[in-house]
Amino acid sequence: MSSYKEIVTKAVIGKGKKLFTTNNTVKVSNHPSTILGCWVINHNFRGEKLGDQITISGSYDVNIWYSYDNDTKTDVVKEVNHYQEVVHMRNRNDDVGGEDIIVRSLKQPTCSNVEIDGDEIHYTIEKELGIELVGDVKVKIEANEEEDPWDEIVDDTNSPDSTSDDIDQELQDDFIEENTI
Repeated sequence: MSSYKEIVTKAVIGKGKKLFTTNNTVKVSNHPSTILGCWVINHNFRGEKLGDQITISGSYDVNIWYSYDNDTKTDVVKEVNHYQEVVHMRNRNDDVGGEDIIVRSLKQPTCSNVEIDGDEIHYTIEKELGIELVGDVKVKIEANEEEDPWDEIVDDTNSPDSTSDDIDQELQDDFIEENTI
């Protein structure tokens, strides 16, 4: 006979990822000649759910290394960028409670394009974020209430003690014959 039981557990009820692209401009004091490098560090973020929207707030530091004065001198411009991204997600199951938000960086912010325009540097940042909604759900399972049969436990006759007893019983006293020459 079987019956059904309900288990309350945490489960992923919504999951998605999104690529975000941001165009930024920074003004520099020197007229840049060449962009030597652009890197993004210190990415921090967190997510919050309001209705069916997920708001992700975060920041990262951008460092742009450039040359100026006909490529004879270099400088680094540093900028902290704050962002707020809004994502619409739907639940896979409407009958849930106790929702938590898990946000992961699937692709760290990177600089995909940098251009010089007079005393300004235009740069593009790309990042990919993954969002999971975790909530309390009820799961119904079939429970078999029939008791499993008990297995019979048989003593092992090949235990170390019984083996030495068997050897002693099979030992023949006249095993060694004397050879006379």
